[in-house]
This record gives sequence, structure tokens and C-alpha cells, in this order.
Amino acid sequence: MPPLPPQLHVFVRDWLSANNILLKSRDGNVLIDSGYASHAPLMLALLASERGLHGQPLAKLVNTHGHSDHMGGNAAVRAAYGCPIEFPEAEAPIVERWDTKALLLDYADQVADRFPIAGKLRAGTTQIWGDLEWQMVAAPGHDMGALVFYNPEYRILISGDALWENGYGFVMPAAVDPDALPATRATLDVIAGLDARVVIPGHGDVFTDVGAALERAYRRTAAFEADEMRVARYALKAVLAFSLLAKQRMLLADLPAYVERIGIYRDLNARCLKMSAPDLADMLVRELERAGAAARRDGYLTPAGDAAG
Repeated sequence: MPPLPPQLHVFVRDWLSANNILLKSRDGNVLIDSGYASHAPLMLALLASERGLHGQPLAKLVNTHGHSDHMGGNAAVRAAYGCPIEFPEAEAPIVERWDTKALLLDYADQVADRFPIAGKLRAGTTQIWGDLEWQMVAAPGHDMGALVFYNPEYRILISGDALWENGYGFVMPAAVDPDALPATRATLDVIAGLDARVVIPGHGDVFTDVGAALERAYRRTAAFEADEMRVARYALKAVLAFSLLAKQRMLLADLPAYVERIGIYRDLNARCLKMSAPDLADMLVRELERAGAAARRDGYLTPAGDAAG
């Protein structure tokens, strides 16, 4: 891992749970993102470890955005530490009314326990976490209300799902949200203008070759801009890969009924792909196999390799 300030600790997770980032300070320890609900016991164990809080209190939990792999453990953290939760201002109303479709919970066959919001993070403002100054930067695209956090002193970017070393989180096709893909490109432009030296992504290892990561992200964006069907296929493939990691296996014979029942598959298929349910299920399985993210075993689809797709 590249050198980081000693008060900044990164717990690199997997593709089901977002990375957990702990910023320590005598003025109050801050955790960024809590992972997926079913992984909360492991996240709490990491947080309590010697490298984590090790008996110290947690002053607050903050989130980059409102998807289940980033805020699914919020309720567990609050129960364990009694800490307030601060959330991006643009998404706070969705959480406050617990809109499970907008949060891609039951709509995408994902889960999270409800939690209260004590404060709102506003783009364009600055927060002090871990004795470091962090700029709140709007990063719409994968999630239209997302923020990334930038420290200009050390040129560190906490990027959530706006930029990974190899891409970024899935984007809704234009038929569902015409603003999503243009916003994704605009966010990449903003990130490019920050001159970050180190990126702590929502998933994957911390990395320093920011220019190469941006180049790959721009190439992906251009490919999406040229083919809306590719955007829809990628989104559904990513959602299925995520569900597969959560469940660990899915009966292949049940997948056609599954993609008819779960809203995000049904809606994106109706608006973009226009395939029969068996054909859609077969296409997604084949694409996950081709990406090395899944394998067929004894009538089941199981995770295999890199589920990021």
C-alpha cells in the first residue's frame, strides 16, 4: 500500500463490501463507509482491532453514497458505538424516507437496515477528519448524489465508486436516467482536475497511477456512450455479480423467473434490451463467465474470480 498519513487506515474489503476507511484523531475518530449488512460482524471486528479503534470511541460515521455495499453496515456501527451518521446532502432525503427503490435495495435484491441521519455533507464544503482537511466534491454518475473526499495537502482522493483502478461503478442507461452517463464523464473531468497522488477507491487496493486509471475510465465511458445496450448489460451483470457474492450460489433453473421478479432486471430489460427472461438470464450468465466472475457448478451459478466484471 502506498504511504499514507499515520492517522489514516484503510481496511481493503472485497466486491460485496466497500473498503472501510478510518481516520484517527484526538478530536474524534471518523469511519468512512461501513460495507454490506451481512459482512457487518467482520467489519466490526476489524474496527475493534489493534489497527482499528482498539477500545477508543467512534465520533462519527460518514458515507460516500447510499448503496448497500457502502452503507449496509451503518445500523450495526451505530448500535455498537452510538455514533452519529453523516450522509451526502443530495441523498439524505432518500434515506430519511427509506426509498428502497431509489436506494437499490429490494429493487436490486439487496438489503440494509434502516438508520437515522444526524448530519448532511454538502458539496463544496470542507470537513476536518483525522486532523486533515477534506474537500467535499460532488461525484454524480454511478450514484447521482455521491461525494468524493479530497485532501489537498497529501493529494489523497477517497473516491467511493466514482473511480476504481480499473473503471467505476455501473451507470444507469439513458432510457432510465439520461443524466447519468454525462454526469459520469463530468465527474471524471473533476477528478482529473484534482491532481490526486493517491486514490483510495470504494473497492480494490489503494493505487497511485491515477492517470492510467482515469484513461481506462474514459475509455469505458466512450464505449458506453457509443452503445446504450452495453450500459444496460454491464449494469445488470454488475448487479447479478453482487447478488451472487451475497448468496454464494443461485440455482440456474430459477434465474429466468428471478430476472422477471426483481425490478431492476425487469425495468432495464423492458426499456433497453427487450429480451425474453430466459434469454436475458442466459446472456448474463455467459457474460459473467466470460469476465471470470462466475462459474456453473452442479446446476448452480457460483462466484469465481474477480466479480467486478
